[in-house]
Amino acid sequence: MRLIWPLVIEQFLAVTIGMADTVMVATAGEAAVSGISLVDAINTLLIQIFAALATGGAVVASQYLGSQKREDACRSAKQLLYTITVLAIGITVVSVIFCQQILQFVFGGIDADVMSNAKVYYYLTALSYPFLAIYNAGAALYRSMGNSRISMMVSILMNLINIVGNAILIYGFNWSVAGAGTATLLSRIAAAVFMLVLIRGRDNLIFIEKIFQFEFHPDMIRRILGIGVPNGLENGMFQVGKLFVQNLITSFGTSAIAANAIANSVSSFSNIPGAAIGLGLITVVGQCVGAKDYDHAVSYTKRLMKAAYLSMGVLNVLLFFFAGPIVGVFNLSAEATGSAAQILVYFAVFNAVIWPVSFTLPNALRAAGDARFTMATSMVSMWVFRIGFSYVLSLYLGLGLLGTWLAMFIDWIVRSIVFLIRFANGKWKRLKVI
Repeated sequence: MRLIWPLVIEQFLAVTIGMADTVMVATAGEAAVSGISLVDAINTLLIQIFAALATGGAVVASQYLGSQKREDACRSAKQLLYTITVLAIGITVVSVIFCQQILQFVFGGIDADVMSNAKVYYYLTALSYPFLAIYNAGAALYRSMGNSRISMMVSILMNLINIVGNAILIYGFNWSVAGAGTATLLSRIAAAVFMLVLIRGRDNLIFIEKIFQFEFHPDMIRRILGIGVPNGLENGMFQVGKLFVQNLITSFGTSAIAANAIANSVSSFSNIPGAAIGLGLITVVGQCVGAKDYDHAVSYTKRLMKAAYLSMGVLNVLLFFFAGPIVGVFNLSAEATGSAAQILVYFAVFNAVIWPVSFTLPNALRAAGDARFTMATSMVSMWVFRIGFSYVLSLYLGLGLLGTWLAMFIDWIVRSIVFLIRFANGKWKRLKVI
């Protein structure tokens, strides 16, 4: 419980930092909301890559702690920080130089005012990638120690800076999208600085000392990448698939883009408990696997899955009955509001029943080093079912925006069946660990 509750709060805050930008910039009109939502699709792709690498580092560190190898856990933490920061800097350079070309390639012929807002927001948020990567690395390492309170506190700080910055820059200086992007950048810089200061403390089970004294341990990097790269490819392809779907949605018009953005923002809250418990599974199962205690790995996974279903069930019941009033807060057009509310009703049902097995349970497999299997399953399911059925349902059957969401639910069902079978047959227990 000490591990999970701070993670729930942290996940809630992770959702609200994007939500705050969308809500607070809504006064500037649907073009501003749409521009931010399109860029958020790209940002989410990159954030997932950083989180995947951080997860690889957390799994390795957890397994080292489980096998009572603290010094190796500290060395692996330093290698994680180097690896994720170098990657993030490279992505930032490419994003800044080719900002307009990337947006045009991904989203094509969107309205000029939407593209103008998207360019401003993308440029500013791209500058924050290295700082976000450092924060993710530190947060993952604290979770691997079983201490999620620190990452929660830093996340609270990050959100406060973002919201206050939004209020000052959007409402006070009338910077609109530029204000939202600048506030996000400043909040992530602060989070990275605080995380770097805290992770150096020798009282931590895992600490990083002499950060600027370079060390290179290729075996540890390979272990981190052995889990982080498949996980990153999985998350990356998942977000690339979402970009394909997002590109399809842009053809339905600005109202559909805005409705999809609001539905995505609101629906994210229902996933918070499952996402938090999934992060907790990495720590718990990782340490059990490091100690070669597979009976407890199975036992804890089952208990945490029950907790995920119970907590997510409550939130999705509320979403089912109050979708309309919630969407009404965003003050969009009647068409966009009605479409978003309809989608959220469908979402609440499928999310309560299918999502935990599709996205929480696989973290138990990843914590055991079974990242390649989860990657292969997720990628095949994404491309065949989510993307393929999006075009079939939305274009050929004429369901429009709703069709893309129904295709997503089909994808969830397929991957949940495969992950359940994999967990039950126990092949993940026979993988080589530290």
